[in-house]
Amino acid sequence: MPPREGDWNLSYSANGVLPGANFTFGTIASGYYLLEPYEITYAEGDAGDTPMPQEDGARLGQDYRGQATITFEVGVDTVDDAPSVLGRHGANLSAVSTMLQAWDAEAVRRRFATPAVLRTTQGGRARRFYGRPRKPAPAGSKLTKQGYTPVVCTFVCVDSTAYDDVEQSIRVSLVPPSHYGLVGPLTTPLTMTRESEGKVAGDFIVGGTKPAWPVITFYGPIANPVCELVGRWKVGLNLTLGAGERVVVDPRPWARTVLRNGSASVAGLLTRGTPRLKDLRLPLGRQDFVLRGTDASGAAYMTVAWRDAYAYL
Repeated sequence: MPPREGDWNLSYSANGVLPGANFTFGTIASGYYLLEPYEITYAEGDAGDTPMPQEDGARLGQDYRGQATITFEVGVDTVDDAPSVLGRHGANLSAVSTMLQAWDAEAVRRRFATPAVLRTTQGGRARRFYGRPRKPAPAGSKLTKQGYTPVVCTFVCVDSTAYDDVEQSIRVSLVPPSHYGLVGPLTTPLTMTRESEGKVAGDFIVGGTKPAWPVITFYGPIANPVCELVGRWKVGLNLTLGAGERVVVDPRPWARTVLRNGSASVAGLLTRGTPRLKDLRLPLGRQDFVLRGTDASGAAYMTVAWRDAYAYL
């Protein structure tokens, strides 16, 4: 379920003895409410401009954008948790400790390239950010004994993109359609459909405002599988997958992996014509995927999953 309107949720999984987190804040109902609106700031771009030799101006180069940082001012409120000052004080210390435990994020920051997930619903839009919680700063206050402490904290994103909280996914089979051409009786107007979903197999629409990252999974048995985004690019592998085996091509910035059966890297088996992982993005609008390869059984297929991407919430 997405967070309630106005709420934020920080989550990451456990790592051995280090606990995970599923911490919700943002509204009065959570007990951790925002004192000021959240603030999303963007890093200065890394400009690739080069001065023109012996003349005014510069030649514009390739610019790269840094990470986004989300800042929160949170009121930790336990005023109504106990009738006595001592009880409210203890409850507030416990509540602040709970928040700082989640924000410490030792379970995720001990893992290379592994992000936490920050989810929210704003204006009816469920979005998520990938990154890590940083710089929790509880403010010493005379009100702490009364059950209230303000905390300032930040969440540093992997990139400057907000992702749809709902993941889209399609399945594309290697098996050809059961028939080709027109099948009667015919009525006007004539339309091209897939039997169950009313669209051509592999056809899908990418929403959002920015190109999306696809996660491509090949399922065996299949030899030399190729995922083609029609008119854009092809991802191929020089290998053979047996029944029950799979390969996941994950180009997302926090992953950038090609794993066989979840563990063994087979990035070296990508075909020469395969784009670099950082270039595997899905354009906006209607697109079409095709699965190619060799499979005598007809059981092979692939899935493509993605989240629509946005420049802002």
